[in-house]
Amino acid sequence: MPSSNTLSTAEPHTPGLRRRMACWLYEGLLLFGVVFIAGYLFGTLSQTRNAMDNRHALQAFLFVVFGIYFTWFWSKGQTLAMKTWHIRVTDKSGRALSQGRALARYLLSWLWFLPPLAVIAPFQLPAGETTVLMLGWIAVWALLSRLHPQRQFLHDALAGTRLVHDAQGEARARLKRRKADGLA
Repeated sequence: MPSSNTLSTAEPHTPGLRRRMACWLYEGLLLFGVVFIAGYLFGTLSQTRNAMDNRHALQAFLFVVFGIYFTWFWSKGQTLAMKTWHIRVTDKSGRALSQGRALARYLLSWLWFLPPLAVIAPFQLPAGETTVLMLGWIAVWALLSRLHPQRQFLHDALAGTRLVHDAQGEARARLKRRKADGLA
């Protein structure tokens, strides 16, 4: 009998790169709310009056808040953006992530940003060049997933996780839409 944490007996497929990147962009949009609330909380508790005061402490606080956010949601299977795009994160066996594995995935996911930031920092490049370098690295990083046998991102391969299409979630959403339209 399969474990209750196993998604299904059929091998789930990896969502396409466009779907994963759309989910990634939507996640970034949703994180604005998390940043706003966390920044407001930090500013209030630290009595910060100027945005540049305590900047490094705020960045460290946001790093921790993002870590808690992603670790908690990934250990449940998906974030709100992933739910919207019918994507689920699992371990290699198809089970839900432990909090330790979700935390490892969070830390490894910073490989999306740290290399270009390390290149940009010593040169203090203007905003336009910084944007080109960041977007270029993100595009290269995303396209490298095509080299993986299961089309997974490198941080997922290193963390022992994988993104899969959430067919059950998509079926539930389709049924919900049909009921709302009065067809079911």
